[in-house]
Parts: sequence; C-alpha cells; structure tokens
Amino acid sequence: MSESEFDFERRFGALSRLYGVEGASAIFRAHVVVVGIGGVGSWVCEALARSGVAKLTLIDMDHLAESNVNRQIHALTPTIGKAKGEAMKERIALINPNCRVVLIDDFVTPENWPEMSKTLDLPVDALIDACDQVKAKLSLASWALVNPGLFVSVGAAGGKRLAHEVQMDDLLSVTHDPLLAQLRYRMRRQGTLAKSLKKSRIQCVFSKEPVLNPWAKSAQTELDAKQAEPLLSSDQFSSDLSCHGYGSSVSVTATFGMCAAGWVMDQLAKLAQT
Repeated sequence: MSESEFDFERRFGALSRLYGVEGASAIFRAHVVVVGIGGVGSWVCEALARSGVAKLTLIDMDHLAESNVNRQIHALTPTIGKAKGEAMKERIALINPNCRVVLIDDFVTPENWPEMSKTLDLPVDALIDACDQVKAKLSLASWALVNPGLFVSVGAAGGKRLAHEVQMDDLLSVTHDPLLAQLRYRMRRQGTLAKSLKKSRIQCVFSKEPVLNPWAKSAQTELDAKQAEPLLSSDQFSSDLSCHGYGSSVSVTATFGMCAAGWVMDQLAKLAQT
C-alpha cells in the first residue's frame, strides 16, 4: 500500500471516538520530541506513531545491538547494527506514512543542548526525556520549565520486574527512584526548583518497586532515593541504573514508555477541549 492509498481516518479514527474530535485533532497535529530511542523511548515512538501524531523529532546517536532485542521494539535481527533513529523512522513509516520524522544523530549533553534546542522546529508540543544520563536530564528539565509545551522525565527502568508498579507523579512527589531523586537534588542545588514549591511542572514516570540488584548477596536491595540524593554521581547513575547494568524486562520498559506517551496524548486532548 502506498502513502497515497492509506486511509488516515480508517487507521486512526478510534482516537476520535476516545478523545473526542477536538482532542484527537490536537494529537494528530502534535509535534513531540523524544530524547533516547531505546528500551523506553522506542515504545514512546511506537505509541505516538500508532496514534497519528503529525511529527516526531528523535534524538539519539546509538546503534542497535543484539542485547537490545529483549526490550526495544525496533531491535530485530535485520536491524542489528543500524542507527536506532533510522530503524525507528523506517518502522514509523510503515505505521503512519503521514508522520514527519526528523532525526538528530547525537546525544544530549549540557554543552550541546542549548544549540540543539534552537534547531528544533517550533512549536514543540511535548518533550519526552527517555535517556538515563543525569546531566542530560537536568538540561532537558531546566529547558522545559522556561519553554511552552508538555514535559515528561522517565526514571530508571533497570532492575524492575513488575509492570503494574509503574506510576506517574510530579517530580517533587517521586520516591524510590534515585535517578529522578538526583535530578530533583541538582535542580534544587542550581536554583531551578525552589524548595517551597509543591508542584514542579515536571511529570515523571517511575516505579516504587525495589531495584533487583544482581550483584547483591541478598535477592533484593531497595535503593533509598532520599539517601541517594547527595551521594551518587551522574556517572554512577548512567552505568548502574541503566538497563545495561541491571537486568531488564520489556514489560517494564514498555510500560514506562506507554505511560509517558499516554499522559502526553491525554494532556494534549484536554488542553484542546478547554
């Protein structure tokens, strides 16, 4: 079937029956930026593509490896070795030929984000942070607080087995996630988040399930987020709390991604109806 032959209404009409015509229209014309196209971000892209989103900007510089197959939707035997962004773009074209996909072949860092953010086509209706680098998350969250649009920061999915424990809340209410605890700590330290605030405008995906540490003598070790705030460095987070360090389950990483995408779509629909 060619792009000209596919029926957008037939393919994505269920969204209008769920969100209403105005709500679905807001989703259909949205531009969403996804940072990190891995175990969580690939599922974010899948959900948004299958919901008829107009434009996706995908930011990642990694390539697919065989070890990604257990949790990343675009990791298949034919795609191993391919750039994650390219593999995701090809998959999106098969789902929604109308979706415009822009690839930025780079990793977000505090040094390059100011210039990278200037290259984004505006408006950006939502930014979803699905990376596991604390310094990058800090740059993205700080930018989101001073720019219009929705923002979701995803916590650590590594070492978790129970998809039904995944939940969402404001950054100031998140517990049991040292990655997001470190983000909160650093934002407060740099003055981006005042300690008197009750809400931060930063929506997060996280799980209260204790992290299963494969190196611990006991079967399970619960990481205390509050104690971790001032102690753990970003380097520890990028290696220890990523799926590369801990074990991973697609049921959890996919749930993290679906929660982030679902929240963004719900908010876009609500904003259109107010």
